[in-house]
Amino acid sequence: MVRGRAGAGAHGTPQAHRRRRPRPRRGGYRVAREGDDGARGRSGGVTDGKALAGRSAIVTGGTRGIGLAIARLLAEDGASVVVSGRDAARVDAAAKEIETLGGAALGIVADQSKREDCERLVEAAKESFGRLDVLINNAGITRDQLLVRMKDDDWDQVMDTNLRGVFLMTRAGAKVMMRQKSGRIVNMTSTAGAMGNAGQANYSAAKAGVIGLTKSTARELAHWNIQVNAVAPGLIETDMTAGISEEAREGLLRQVPLKRMGGVREVAEVVRFLAGDGAAYVTGQIIHVNGGLYM
Repeated sequence: MVRGRAGAGAHGTPQAHRRRRPRPRRGGYRVAREGDDGARGRSGGVTDGKALAGRSAIVTGGTRGIGLAIARLLAEDGASVVVSGRDAARVDAAAKEIETLGGAALGIVADQSKREDCERLVEAAKESFGRLDVLINNAGITRDQLLVRMKDDDWDQVMDTNLRGVFLMTRAGAKVMMRQKSGRIVNMTSTAGAMGNAGQANYSAAKAGVIGLTKSTARELAHWNIQVNAVAPGLIETDMTAGISEEAREGLLRQVPLKRMGGVREVAEVVRFLAGDGAAYVTGQIIHVNGGLYM
């Protein structure tokens, strides 16, 4: 089921949004030509001085942690932002928080592992804001366990959300972006996907799959002026790491040259760059944000 919230005072399903459809905004990314100093202009867009003015973005898993930090930065840069998650209260709170920054916000309750929810999420964004310029595939789960103790369900749930869900969202979003002939897709992978991690065979395999998916879709979608990249966080202060014991934390930090955990905004700033005009010549790349944990 997909529930939504569009702007102040507008509650209900995506169908309710269609009855109050805002005038579509002009935006997008122009095609940079050889010799350009960057794709700074917008294809017919207007700007109020903010880098992403006139553009719209979806952030899956955008209700807390890294996802919410990303949504906030994109909104600060002028984008209309759709946040999705499974918890209705958190979705609503995130949308309200983004609205306090002065941006248009839409909160959608959706399960990224379900094709119907992914398609409805993209359609709701397009109906509400007229286009889709930025897709951030951030939603993810963990079901950590040693390999020989891992249940089939632990494997399947992580693969369904963390890999299949990224595929489903990318496919749905790419169809809109191909018609626009522009777009940015940023997938959240992990250091674990590059180096592996004991007790995370499912998570590491899914995140490694996201890396392969990112590179393949970057090659496929370049023809339509769509850049696809991934960001690989390391040890970041989030809900996922909050339960780590002090002893375990100290052991982990001994492996990090910078000797500290990262903050969610430090990850979000990299995503902000990839969504902006300065990344017009960047595609198929995996950018690690890990304090040197993996080089």
